[in-house]
Amino acid sequence: MFLAVSTNYQPQDFLPIIVQFVLAIAFVAFAMVVSHLVGPRRKSVVKDEAFECGIESVGNARTPISVKYFLTAILFVLFDVEVIFMYPWAVNFRALGTEGFIQMIVFLALLMAGFAYVIKKGVLRWNEAR
Repeated sequence: MFLAVSTNYQPQDFLPIIVQFVLAIAFVAFAMVVSHLVGPRRKSVVKDEAFECGIESVGNARTPISVKYFLTAILFVLFDVEVIFMYPWAVNFRALGTEGFIQMIVFLALLMAGFAYVIKKGVLRWNEAR
């Protein structure tokens, strides 16, 4: 009834994996050493300075940021991940049949219930105070 599978691994069975691992480490080490030896060595006050780009910072960097920003970001990630679950379902729509369709209807109902709760709480209202 069941096929017996032998799991008697010998050390030589892992040789290709070990060789690939050693070659990967050797390549990284080689690339780092060569780039250090061949690369330019020009030092100056300007090059040793920390690189910053953008607008000059003014004031304290610890100014409070509205919680609405973070809440919107978290909700975006939450609902975005939930929508990603629909892609495998859409690909296997015919194979899943009626049962898969009903499960997706329940999933979407729960997703929309959560979205309705977010809307009812007024989380996405930016201009109004709660």
